[in-house]
Amino acid sequence: MGEKKSISALVSGGEASAGPPLGPALGPMGINVLQVVNTINEKTMDFHGMKVPVRVEVDPETKKFTVEVGIPPTTALIAKEANITKGSGTAGKDYVGNITMEGIVKVARMKMDVSYGNDVRSVAKEIIGSCVSNGIKIDDKPAKEIYSDLSSGKYDHLFS
Repeated sequence: MGEKKSISALVSGGEASAGPPLGPALGPMGINVLQVVNTINEKTMDFHGMKVPVRVEVDPETKKFTVEVGIPPTTALIAKEANITKGSGTAGKDYVGNITMEGIVKVARMKMDVSYGNDVRSVAKEIIGSCVSNGIKIDDKPAKEIYSDLSSGKYDHLFS
């Protein structure tokens, strides 16, 4: 029984190609590189325009492969929800975007498996922290002010 080989790469969501870094790494294994690329693109469609970590495991004997998709960095997910390309270089002074609390919860659910938080609410607090440091408002308010709204129960309906 042959040992599986694995390749990790950072690809653009939904836009992986048979060129580097995937093609040259997969080609020598004798598997259908296009099949792998298409699988990656199907699985990363939701992360369009973001860098996504992927891992391809190949069994060189059977030519079977599996694709595991990681989660893009929190800041990339927030930027996508806020429709901006990057955070503010001067957070606290300049705001570069605005995200809804629904967007925060959506990102929190995506990050749930890789976060230290025990529930969506605690992960949402981490995401809000990222908004603070990236100069992004939440529901048109400075992110720091959202913590008290969270505590007062204003957003409880989003976590049920």
